[in-house]
Amino acid sequence: MLISSKVIKESGIQFGTSGARGLVEQFTADACAAFTFAFMQCMQGQFQFKTVALAIDNRPSSPAMAQACMKALEQLGLEAVYYGVVPTPALAYVAMQDKIPCIMITGSHIPFDRNGLKFYRPDGEITKADEQAILNADATFTAISDLPELIVNQRAATDYITRYTELFDISLLSGKRIGIYEHSSAGRDLYASLLTRLGAEVISLERRDEFVPIDTEAVADADKLKALNWSKQYQLDAIFSTDGDGDRPLVADENGEWLRGDILGLLCSRAMNIEALAIPVSCNTVVESLGVFKHVERTKIGSPYCDCRICVTGEDVRFYCRF
Repeated sequence: MLISSKVIKESGIQFGTSGARGLVEQFTADACAAFTFAFMQCMQGQFQFKTVALAIDNRPSSPAMAQACMKALEQLGLEAVYYGVVPTPALAYVAMQDKIPCIMITGSHIPFDRNGLKFYRPDGEITKADEQAILNADATFTAISDLPELIVNQRAATDYITRYTELFDISLLSGKRIGIYEHSSAGRDLYASLLTRLGAEVISLERRDEFVPIDTEAVADADKLKALNWSKQYQLDAIFSTDGDGDRPLVADENGEWLRGDILGLLCSRAMNIEALAIPVSCNTVVESLGVFKHVERTKIGSPYCDCRICVTGEDVRFYCRF
């Protein structure tokens, strides 16, 4: 029998700002199983569920990792629902609707020779306390073999599109020409359909067969030049893209100038009349200097530190918007 904490420690995989990440060779079938068993032990102590959802990004190593996680769930007697290649928010959304945990196999924007696992509770992303519980769990399991077949359930993809087409008017983007920089994004098969249903004329740009590690907070010079050229060539009103797993947007204006995540978050917060923000220390200081928010709280870098939430103190209700 294997012990999850021992297998995880020996693998060398560490939790980063958002999930467990490491080299592809570190994510052996047993390492993936160890994280899955540990995560389930942590969740079963807090929630009641019989099903766990999984999805992957477009990295070549992701399918085998998903198979190992599914085999671990099979050993536990839990049903696994596999949603294939979809954005992390699509997986998290459908899992939260079903009130079940989920595992996203993705390394986000890091190079393709690395990968990772993101864990979501039935009520949202895991906390730093959950991370420690996973690392210290003493779950036992047998070595992984006979990996299961991956059969895709389309519900996460369809529910993701429906969520936005029901939220916004179908003519929201009428008359707009929007380019979609597809590269190897996990959501590239969904975005064109979604934006078209909202009235936009969509131009698909540069779909890649190999995995491309796009960092939305440190846009490469080559991608800056591409956006400028695409904007002129196709007369675009905007360009939309994301990082590898589709949980960080990358948007360019009508001139092809990419908007960093903190600036994009600032614009969205103003449009939504947000009163207060919780943002990482790395965000642009213009957030405070504008003087349009009642409260701005700086946090450590990492999604568990800075997430969407409502803070209620007496009669004071403050809405926090994660950048």
